[in-house]
Amino acid sequence: MNDEPRQPPAGPNFVSAQQVAERAGVSRSAVSRAFTPGASIGRETREKVMKAALDLGYQVNDLARGLIARQSRLVGIIATRPEVGFRALLVAALSKALIARGSLPVLLNTGDTEREMQATQNMLLGYRAEATIVLSGSPPETMLEGARRTGQPLVLIGRSEPGTDSVLADNEGAARKAAERLVARGARRIALVGAAIGTQTIVEREQAFVEAVRELGAEAEIVRGADADYAGGETAARQLLGRGTAPDAVFCVNDLLAMGLIDHARLGAGRRIPEDVAVIGFDDLPEASRGTYLLTTFFQNPVAVAARAIDLLDRRQSDPAAAPALERVPVTFVPRESG
Repeated sequence: MNDEPRQPPAGPNFVSAQQVAERAGVSRSAVSRAFTPGASIGRETREKVMKAALDLGYQVNDLARGLIARQSRLVGIIATRPEVGFRALLVAALSKALIARGSLPVLLNTGDTEREMQATQNMLLGYRAEATIVLSGSPPETMLEGARRTGQPLVLIGRSEPGTDSVLADNEGAARKAAERLVARGARRIALVGAAIGTQTIVEREQAFVEAVRELGAEAEIVRGADADYAGGETAARQLLGRGTAPDAVFCVNDLLAMGLIDHARLGAGRRIPEDVAVIGFDDLPEASRGTYLLTTFFQNPVAVAARAIDLLDRRQSDPAAAPALERVPVTFVPRESG
């Protein structure tokens, strides 16, 4: 039996700037200047540093630089259930755009309580993140106040708050288009499927659709699932289609709800889509175009939303005193067979 004490596993062996300086025969500060854009350094000295860095496999410690400068290149993306629906597409688009910008995206998958969201912001502030982007939900006032106090740019997507930069889709325009489409098809018993979580995005789509249907001489029944997901669509379908006076047209505030409703309508209630029930969704998820659904919907471009959010971030950094901006991103109607 070997009685020798076990050695702890070796950790990463990163090359230091001091090692590069010694290899190149220059000062430590010369190494720093060589890797700082615009810094004053002679061509010959810089070439020595770069050759030594290449030989040793040196990589600049951006985290340490950020801490020294009291700001890193980290950008926090705070999201509840980021793997679901349009949020998954948006997280991917934001991450790609931030990397192209030279930032390091950090996704924090959080709950939607004030305590949970505040904890994520505290973590980002502790790492001196340069900005925070919040996807959906209701950021607590303490989070908004924390951003104002520290000067950290904060961008909300899917929600607006006074004094904060925000990006939203053209929810009202799309909802009105959905109402016009269904009424034009001859629908008379119209329903709206929303969600009890009641985010600003959902509320805007609900209210605009109901108002437009009323203006067109009809009425819209509102049914809400517990959440804006597939299960919520199934629940709404059971409530709407399990009776004699079922609707002949439904607008769902997102595609996941629409897919849950369509599947239950066909498999659980024996209804044909769109002959018995016309259905329109919102987001144009990849699954929407598949033969299973051929869902009529509205395309919300995640790349465009991400670009607007980063534009607001850049604007806030260049002019901290600028008035808060609310950007509305257009959506595109995508007619298919469901409605």
